[in-house]
Amino acid sequence: MAQSLTIKIKLLPTKKETELLKSSSLRYIETVNFLVSEMVAEQKITKKTSKDVAVSLNSAVKNQAIRDAKSVFKRAKKTKFQIVPVLKKPVIIWNNQNFTVTPTSICMPFVIDGRSKKLSMKALIEQRDLNLLAIATKIGTLRITCKGNKWIAQIALEVPTELTPSTKVMGVDLGIKVPAVCVTDEHEVKFVGNGRMNKYVRRYHNARRKKLGKAKKQNAIKKSRDKEQRWMKDQDHKISREIIDFAMKHNVGVIRLEQLSGIRQQTRKSRKNNHSLSNWSFYRLAQYIKYKANVAGIKVENVNPAYTSQRCPQCGHHNHALDRRYTCSNCGAREHRDLVGAWNIIFAPVIDGNSQSA
Repeated sequence: MAQSLTIKIKLLPTKKETELLKSSSLRYIETVNFLVSEMVAEQKITKKTSKDVAVSLNSAVKNQAIRDAKSVFKRAKKTKFQIVPVLKKPVIIWNNQNFTVTPTSICMPFVIDGRSKKLSMKALIEQRDLNLLAIATKIGTLRITCKGNKWIAQIALEVPTELTPSTKVMGVDLGIKVPAVCVTDEHEVKFVGNGRMNKYVRRYHNARRKKLGKAKKQNAIKKSRDKEQRWMKDQDHKISREIIDFAMKHNVGVIRLEQLSGIRQQTRKSRKNNHSLSNWSFYRLAQYIKYKANVAGIKVENVNPAYTSQRCPQCGHHNHALDRRYTCSNCGAREHRDLVGAWNIIFAPVIDGNSQSA
């Protein structure tokens, strides 16, 4: 079995290389849009080849532009040409035979002074991405796009997903004050994320939108909401990556999570936590964990969340924790509340993995 995924790499182009990326990517989308307009006018797919496209792009890039134009035309045809997509954001694409990746750069061809030349562009490539490239069963296209003032390379991959033979289990407790607590059945522990910072950022955006609402600045409110969502999504990616890295470091074969159905009802709310809890996507974080675990060959199981934060891991007696400290009234055991939850998740009964949105 293979898992499809896309790795993202930050490019570090020089000034000249930046100008080359700008001109080439704009030329690319102009070519795609022109080819689409021709097809729409004739109501059929073009039979043009790279020789028929007179622009300063490599033949492989021209062929990719033709393929993209055909794809856009087919989408337009489904709407009976009432909606014809137009590319606006600069982008340029190479197929897998026209680029190479090294530990510090990406090499791809450009047309420079009328001639095709391969250019090696510096890039920040993380070790895990190099590992994925090394084990990939198939490497797809290289897509370079501009986000703000940063140039990002996206490479499509297929990697094997055979599950590791390890039977070591790790429980993960998700929450607000501590985004994630991991503990293995051999007592290795990791606290992931900064709940206080997360809550501060979300409350800041919420307070700012209230002020903007009074001023009736709807566009600014939308931008603030989008910015908050992007930040939260980025945090979920970072948290899930730390969890999987920790699991791989300790040779974990199974990760267990609480079933997400009803998690908001299970979590105690306070006035300050209401906005944080309502806006935090536990489901999305769990999906990121499952996705990254699948790529790493780690199995993910859902467990029954009943009493995981109340049951004493030493004697099994049920207690209510006071704030973050759990103290057993029966045996006197003392521990961090979320650590108790993660430990109990390891031994909780496994249930159907089709969890509901939180």
